[in-house]
Parts: sequence; C-alpha cells; structure tokens
Amino acid sequence: MSVLAVGLSHRTAEVGLLERVSVTGAAQEALLHDLVAAEPVGEAVLLSTCNRVEVYADVDRFHGGVTELGNLLSRHTGVPVSELTPCLYVHYEDRAVQHLFSVACGLDSMVVGEGQILGQIKAALALAQTHGTAGRVLNELTQQALRVGKRAHTETGIDQAGRSLMTVGLAQAELSMGPIGGCRALVVGAGSMSALAAKTLHREGVGHIVVANRTYARAEHLAESVSGRAVPMSALPEALASVDLVVSCTGAAGLVIGRDEIEAVLAARRERGVEQPLVLIDLALPRDIDSGVRELDGVVLIDLELLAEVSAGTAGEADVELVRKIVCEEVAAFATAQQAQQVAPTVVALRSMGSDVVRAELERLVGRVPEMDERVRAEVEQTVRRVVDKLLHAPTVRVKQLAGEPAGSSYADALRMLFDLDPGTPEVVRRADTPDSVEGVA
Repeated sequence: MSVLAVGLSHRTAEVGLLERVSVTGAAQEALLHDLVAAEPVGEAVLLSTCNRVEVYADVDRFHGGVTELGNLLSRHTGVPVSELTPCLYVHYEDRAVQHLFSVACGLDSMVVGEGQILGQIKAALALAQTHGTAGRVLNELTQQALRVGKRAHTETGIDQAGRSLMTVGLAQAELSMGPIGGCRALVVGAGSMSALAAKTLHREGVGHIVVANRTYARAEHLAESVSGRAVPMSALPEALASVDLVVSCTGAAGLVIGRDEIEAVLAARRERGVEQPLVLIDLALPRDIDSGVRELDGVVLIDLELLAEVSAGTAGEADVELVRKIVCEEVAAFATAQQAQQVAPTVVALRSMGSDVVRAELERLVGRVPEMDERVRAEVEQTVRRVVDKLLHAPTVRVKQLAGEPAGSSYADALRMLFDLDPGTPEVVRRADTPDSVEGVA
C-alpha cells in the first residue's frame, strides 16, 4: 500500500472554485466513508480548510486511486470532473509525504508560516479516527506531520511574518479605518477561526466585541473569554448596525450576510452621520458575506481573494529555506523509519521461528534422554539458544541496515523465502500496534 494525495488549493484554483468544492460537516463524514469503500483505497483522511481541500489515502495502485479520488470529490461537491481535474494536484509516496509535511509547516498556506493549519490537520485526523478511516499508515503519517510542523515553528522564525489570515485581514482593515483599538467589532461564528479572530481583536485593544452564533451557548462562552457580549443569530441585523468591523467565519453552507442587510446597515449609519466605512472581513469558505457588497459605497470587503493577493511573499526567505531543509530531513527520516518498520515484522517472524525450533528440539531431547537433570537441561537450553541467536544476529541486523536503501524491502522478501517464513506472521505483527488517538498540538 502507498500514500496518495489528491487535492486543490489557493495555488491551483480560484477562490470561487474552492468555495464550491468546500466540504463541511456531515458531507465530510459521507466523503470519508465513500473513500474507504472504494476498491483501491484502504485508509483516508480529508483536510478541508479555507484555502484547500485535500484527500490523503492509502491505496494499492496509483492510477486507479487517482481516478477514484477525483471522481468522489466531484460526486460529493457537485463540481464536474472536467472542471475539477485541471485544478487538481497529485502527489504519490515520498512526494505525498513531503507535501503534507510542507502543509503542516505552513509553507503551502495563503499566509506562509501561519499556525492554524496544525489545528486543522489535527482535527482532520481526529475526524478520520472517529469514523475509522485512518489506520496505521495515515495515523503515523499525520502524527509525524504534526510533529514536523511543531518543529518548524519551534526551530525557525517561519511564523513571525504572518501568524494567521486574521492578522493579515486586520492589517488591511487598518488601511481603511486606522488603528482598530477603539472600534466596535462583531465576530460571526464561534468555531476555531472565529475564536482566533475574537482573541486577536481583544489582544489588539478592541474593547467592544459582540459574538453572534447559531448556538447561543458557544457564542456566550467565546464572548466571555474576550470580555465581550453574545447575541443570538436572530439579532444579527441589530448587531451589524452597531459595529464598525465585522469578522465572519461560520462554516455555513450558504450566505450569512446578504447585500440587502448591508444596504440597510449603511442607510442607518448615514442617518447617524457615521462617515467611517464599514469593514467586513470574510474568512469563510464557502463565503459568508455576499461579494456584491463590494460595490456599495461605504463598505470595504476583505475576503480570501484579497488576502491571497496581499499575503504573497510575507515570510522571510531565510526562514522558508530553513523549513524546507527540515521538511527534507523529516521526509528522509520518515521513509527510512517506514522501510525499517516494513522489515521489522519479518525479523520478528524469523526470531519466532528460531525460538520454535529451539523449543521443539529441546522437547525432542528430553523425550530421548528423560533422565537428564534440571541443571544440565537448563545449560543445554541456554547453549542452544545462544547458538541460534548468534546465527540469526547477522542477517537480522544487516536487513535492518539495508532497509533504508532503495531496494530495502527486497532483503526482507529474501529472508522470508530463504527461511520459508509463514507470510501471515509478519502481517499479524504489522497490524498489532495501530495508534488510535491524535497527539496534542501545543
């Protein structure tokens, strides 16, 4: 089995297409189940964020896997294959590992170096684990990607240029409204991105923060954490009319804020003599705010399309190069570890066979020489085991050393053939220890 990655991102597709391909909520679960039900796929993890939709799968053949993953993405998003295919990228085996590690480090993000992607990868793995679509291969790969991402942020300054889309969005907002410290802000949504938005606003000195969400309890919890005020979604029109800055990221399937609502808010602001523009930051995919509001006087809309333009080249090249080196090191180390892991079950099976031979021969000896006392029998057993261990030591150590070479797996195959090992034994060993939980990401 081999890892295959198929997806599209802000680098290969317009935001409008990413919006249509976005997979959220129950649709993610349905896609995951259909992926592992496909004949070439053994495991699957779906990473769907505001600027990418990617499927990582453990497949038994390349071309059939690519076709199946592309067809399933098309079927579940409603985007025709003919329209989807030109924007898809495909990575296989080591290239797939390298791509995921780069994504985890923030190298492939709209804001290079942003740290939110680690939480998104962690959530993607947790969802796959919950639904049983991530097995040993993707558990190990994704867990390692999380560790590589943390290493990159710890050992380099990759995250100093731009910590998130939110910080870049606020920088754009200040170009229109000046310092945001004294403004009144509304956060629509209460998920992880909305929480980041609220906490960033609070940190920047915004003292008046309103949080609106469909689940009022979650809005209340987030509002309390930033000394703000929660309102139900039904009160959204009133909340819009009372603020200068809106940040929306709900994960809803359709528009949350329409053009008519904003026109009404603008009319009310004009009646009050408010001259400052209303700034709207839309971080959602699919978008929360009708893009048509950009045509209205008195509105500044900052959306993912604009952020993609202004975020280019924000990270220092020296830090980017350092992270690239880390990724290369980690890909090589991961490949070596995986190859050694493929050999390990064969080594265990060989040692097990040696133990079985020792045990059988000792039983035969006791049957033939029943008068042998315990001390002599223990000495004979220890001697025979030492002989077997010494005979097996060189081939087992050498096969582990050779595992990291390009044809490393062939040496394990040779061992199995030469010693006539039961092919089922290595598989039993290989499946014996599959991780089933996501490690923490600080």
